[in-house]
Amino acid sequence: MTVVPVTSADTNAAEVSWFSALCSDDYQFLGVPDGNLRSSWAHCRDVLLEAENQGFRNILCPSSYQVGQDTLSFVAGGAPLTKNINMLAAVRCGEMQPIMLARTIATLDHMLEGRLTINIISSDFPGEKAESNFRYQRSREVVEILRQAWTQDEINYQGDVYTFENVPTGPAKPFQQNGGPLMYFGGYSPPALELCGQHCDVYLMWPEPKEQLAQRMTDVNAVAEKYGRTLDYGLRVHMIVRDTEAEAKEYAEYIVSKLDDEYGQIIRERAHDSSSLGVSHQARARELADQFGYVEPHLWTGIGRARSGCGAALVGSTDQVLSEIEEYKKMGIRAFIFSGYPHIDECKSFGQRVLPELETCSLPHLYGRVPATTPATPLGSGDRT
Repeated sequence: MTVVPVTSADTNAAEVSWFSALCSDDYQFLGVPDGNLRSSWAHCRDVLLEAENQGFRNILCPSSYQVGQDTLSFVAGGAPLTKNINMLAAVRCGEMQPIMLARTIATLDHMLEGRLTINIISSDFPGEKAESNFRYQRSREVVEILRQAWTQDEINYQGDVYTFENVPTGPAKPFQQNGGPLMYFGGYSPPALELCGQHCDVYLMWPEPKEQLAQRMTDVNAVAEKYGRTLDYGLRVHMIVRDTEAEAKEYAEYIVSKLDDEYGQIIRERAHDSSSLGVSHQARARELADQFGYVEPHLWTGIGRARSGCGAALVGSTDQVLSEIEEYKKMGIRAFIFSGYPHIDECKSFGQRVLPELETCSLPHLYGRVPATTPATPLGSGDRT
């Protein structure tokens, strides 16, 4: 019995994803910059290609101005290089005029032939310090406009931020049908839960003790129920898996062995989400951890000493990590986004040790979004006008 009802209740499979470090987040030693692991096109492309080679079903492409390359440009570049892996593109709502964003996403979806998923982001822009309620209202309006663009013949929208009348949607029709690309969303505040519960498909969480994760799921499900909906749930967590628990714990200590905590704080604070409620919960997990940084027997919070956002790793042997993943699946988690340091090496480690033991799926295909043949859209096989 899952913690709450989930959309993908009838499958034992999970969407197992990796992470492409577009935002200067690849290290051998946390907090020690390495020019060979910079967020260049070449390096992040190689992470993407290795993830596909290992059999991961999706890859998160994050967004950050200060330390990152442009997400949608990267996804466009990766589209013709890949055949099977989905790409989860982080979209910072309001960064682009919503109807143009709908067309950009539709273009990418056609380039990927239905392998695009969207991570809705509500953070501030560079130079902006907006109220939380405004940011979530802006995101809500963007999401609702995207839905109109992908499911209706015209956009007619009257909002606090955006107003549009009688805009034809032909150029914004995506490859995926029945609602367009899936929307993944993470956020802890009441406006975030309201937006996700009403409109989004997958609620993403950062690593915390399982009781806290269950509470997050319960809270957002309560919103979804108001709208007669269910969601799927996802977990973003780092991985350190080795043949034995001792080897995994030794490697965990190794990657923080050169970390200066003052510089780690600088790394955390330069992120746009550094003051968010979710980040504060990651900090709370570190405070609750034991002297070695473990808040649960295999959940190590040491990553968060040099990283904003997702700040913990599953650490253990292959069997121990598999057992933890199975526990999460029993809770109702159907989407996992894993990563490790360095990203290519740990992609191989997890891909060889753990991934063959997991039943995996692509959520867009499971949801029936991806047509078997090119759809009759203006960018597909539809009539030209």
